[in-house]
Amino acid sequence: MSFLITLLAVLLAGMGWVAPALAGGVQREVAVFGGGCFWCMEPPFEELEGVFEVTAGYAGGSRETADYQQVSSGRTDHYEAVRVMYDPAKVSYGRLLEVFWRQIDPTDSGGQFGDRGSQYKTAIFYQNEGQRVLAERSKADLAASGLFDRPIATRILPVVPFYEAEEVHQDYYRKNYSHYAAYKEGSGRKAFLEKMWPQELQGNKKYVKPSDAELRQRLTPRQYKVTRKEGTEPAFDNEYWDNKEQGIYVDVVSGEPLFSSRDKFDSGTGWPSFTRPLEEKNVIEKKDRGLFTVRTEVRSVHGDSHLGHVFDDGPTPTGLRYCLNSAALRFIPQAKMAEEGYAEYLKSL
Repeated sequence: MSFLITLLAVLLAGMGWVAPALAGGVQREVAVFGGGCFWCMEPPFEELEGVFEVTAGYAGGSRETADYQQVSSGRTDHYEAVRVMYDPAKVSYGRLLEVFWRQIDPTDSGGQFGDRGSQYKTAIFYQNEGQRVLAERSKADLAASGLFDRPIATRILPVVPFYEAEEVHQDYYRKNYSHYAAYKEGSGRKAFLEKMWPQELQGNKKYVKPSDAELRQRLTPRQYKVTRKEGTEPAFDNEYWDNKEQGIYVDVVSGEPLFSSRDKFDSGTGWPSFTRPLEEKNVIEKKDRGLFTVRTEVRSVHGDSHLGHVFDDGPTPTGLRYCLNSAALRFIPQAKMAEEGYAEYLKSL
């Protein structure tokens, strides 16, 4: 019965209805945002504690149906949008608005970044009067902040039916990570967000690199050689190459979260391998021209640790193989993640 109630709530949510408390006293409310390409709008909301589900779809149109072919043509009045199902006891609507503004160029009236047309314009679709008031207030605060030198173009509109996008578009960043990452960078969105919201994208400031003297004392010789001198540990003779336990892998130097057991696979190489980072913003790639060839080095952002290399011979869904050194990582098992301050990543497993 609880499944049927939840299903009904989800269906009605698409029509703008806000669900009352469900079994067990858990509240589910709905927020809908149009932020340009919906591939890029799912990840930041899915990372939030208290968000149950984020669905890509179409909103704001007058037609009684919508699909990608219709909407992407620009001949309808629908927006590409995301529907966020969340627990207001754990994450407020105000917090969702903050996250929304930090994913877009709110001054762009003709689309978003490389995507042009009415279907890529930005909007907040309020579900009730309370959401409308908060949305209007947040827009006014953003305009008064002086951060942008042009008017805020994002519209605030009443809710209309939300139509779910095709399955291929749901969680696209997980299914086709390499294409998603290339699109986000190529469209100009990534560079804009890094320029306008650097404090958001740099992550938690608690992730810092200790002094070299401290690292020499704290790290083992192998860890120091790998992370500070771009060394490589022996295949099949390292801590995590065959680790199958659930948990996350953080930088041994800074503690910043890097990879998840969810994305780990047996590459047969003898080193821990992953299809994608857990936190894209904590991983950077650089050209490595050593060993008489050109490879792509993977480093951590805050610890500036050499982690390994990334190759394009991995399995689906990304086709990538992040081949890493165990010595650059510290594994935190699922049972200890909350205790060590990584509770927000529990739902990523």
